[in-house]
Order: sequence, then structure tokens, then C-alpha cells
Amino acid sequence: MGLEENLKSMNINEEENKNPNPNTKDEEDGELEEGEIAGEEDDTTSSSLKKGVVEQPHPLEHSWTFWFDNPFAKSKQATWGSSMRPIYTFSTIEQFWSLYNNIHHPSKLPPGADFHCFKHKIEPKWEDPVCANGGKWTVSFPKGKTDTSWLYTLLALIGEQFEYGDEICGAVVSVRGKMEKIALWTKNAANETAHMSIGKQWKELLDYNDTIGFIFHDDAKKLDRAAKNRYTV
Repeated sequence: MGLEENLKSMNINEEENKNPNPNTKDEEDGELEEGEIAGEEDDTTSSSLKKGVVEQPHPLEHSWTFWFDNPFAKSKQATWGSSMRPIYTFSTIEQFWSLYNNIHHPSKLPPGADFHCFKHKIEPKWEDPVCANGGKWTVSFPKGKTDTSWLYTLLALIGEQFEYGDEICGAVVSVRGKMEKIALWTKNAANETAHMSIGKQWKELLDYNDTIGFIFHDDAKKLDRAAKNRYTV
């Protein structure tokens, strides 16, 4: 099953999650039997059918955690990341849609907010041992234009759509005054083959036409905004 088909499948699960118990019983026309009352059901049969229907959750290969960095809790004196808090960890498709359908999407977040989705037990910080030697791909959008790309990124992550998915730590959407960015964090920045593959797949998934770049975390720590792209696609 290709990437597009997998994403469509996960979107179907969204519809099922919005209406988990649809009434699928079709009314059939016909004459009533003697003594039958219109609309009357066999309570015993109905009850037995309901008891026999058990909805099975669809587990994900990895559990994932949403993190939120509240801009109103940040201060210039505070250590970077000290205002970041884990929100919820999910491990099934149903849990994901339940959360996604009840949280603010990027276009509704205040300027300065950062919303993360990382594999469980990996913190979205340079200091995390899994992230320490990694880096990030970044795509930029005009203000209020990231909602669809953020959703597609999340679905690709939790649906394990990347060929080198083991290299991926998670993703973050950052809302700023005039623009928004989505960054895909990875583990081993020196693995050029894996990262070129990830960058190309992500760009194709988002149908993103501009060139995107990959920055090593080590470069960002040393040079801040002066850090240069090591890879581009």
C-alpha cells in the first residue's frame, strides 16, 4: 500500500472515530405480520447483537506524545525548554483522532507557541540523548497556512510512512508573528543517505515546491541563526 493510500485509510478512521456507532440498519418496506407493531424490535435479538459488536482499537507501531511550549510561560531568563510540558501520550489511531479533533490547530495557536509530536520517551530538546547527534528539516509557510501540512506530517509519522522512519524523533510546528514553520527532527545527522530520503519523501508528501534544508543540532547550538544547511532537497 502506497503513501497516499495509507493516508486515505487513516482519514477513513477519522470519520469512524467521529461517529463510532452509526445506525447502519436499513429500513425495508414490506407488509407487517399479524400482531406486529410498526417499529417494534426484538429486544433480545437487538441486545445480543450489541453485545457481540466489540470495537477493536488500531494500535500504532510506536506511542507518541504531544508537547506544548506555552509562549505565555516563557521568559528571557528561563532555561530554553523549561516552559515545555507533555500533554498526552497516545498509542492507537482512535486516540490520535480523539486528541487531534479536540485541540487547537496551528492557525489557532498564539504567536510564540511551539506544538510538538515526538516518539514516547524522547523529549523535544537538543539535550535528549536520542536527539543530541541529530538535526532537523524545516519547511516555512505564510501565517495561518500550516494546518493541512501539519496534519499530513503527523499522519506520515504515526503511520510509519518514511523509509527511514527509525531515524525520526518527531516533529514540531512553530507559530511566529508573520510566519509558521514545521520541523522534522532526526537522530543521526551524519547519515546522509537516510536524511536525503526523509527530506525528499516529506517534501513530496507536502507537495512543497521550495527548496528545504537540513541543519545539524550541533551547528545550531554553536552558531544559532548563522548555522548553514548541510543538506538540501
